[in-house]
Amino acid sequence: MKSDRNFSIRQRGKSGEKYVCDYLEKRGYKIVKTNYSSRYGEVDIIAENDKFIVFTEVKTRTENSFSAGFESITTGKIKKFIKTAVTYLVKFNIAKQPRIDCAQVIVNEDDNSLKRIDYLENAVDATGFSEVI
Repeated sequence: MKSDRNFSIRQRGKSGEKYVCDYLEKRGYKIVKTNYSSRYGEVDIIAENDKFIVFTEVKTRTENSFSAGFESITTGKIKKFIKTAVTYLVKFNIAKQPRIDCAQVIVNEDDNSLKRIDYLENAVDATGFSEVI
C-alpha cells in the first residue's frame, strides 16, 4: 500500500515539473536541465533566456493538501538549493545572471491535471550567501 502512495506522489511531482517546464517555455525560456543533482541536493528545473539562468524549485500539491507547496520550502532546503545552484554555475562556467524561482503547482487529485501554477520570480535572495562549497 505504501509503495502505491509513493508512486502517486512521485508521479504528481513529475507532472508538476512538466507543467512548470511548459510554463517557462511559453515565456521564452529554454529548459537546460531537469533534476540536476549535486552532493548538496537537487534543482528541479534549470532554464535560461538571454539574460538569466534560472534555478526553479517546484512543489506540487492537490487543492486539499494539508500544507501549501511554498510552506514546505524550509531554510535548510534553501541552503542546499543555493549550494547546488552554485555548484552548477561553477562546473559549467556560467556567466549569466543567476536567479532562484519557486513554483507551486496545484493539480487535480484524480488525474494530476493542472489547476493552477503560482510562480515566484527571484523568490530567494542569495545575496551575501557566504558558505564555501
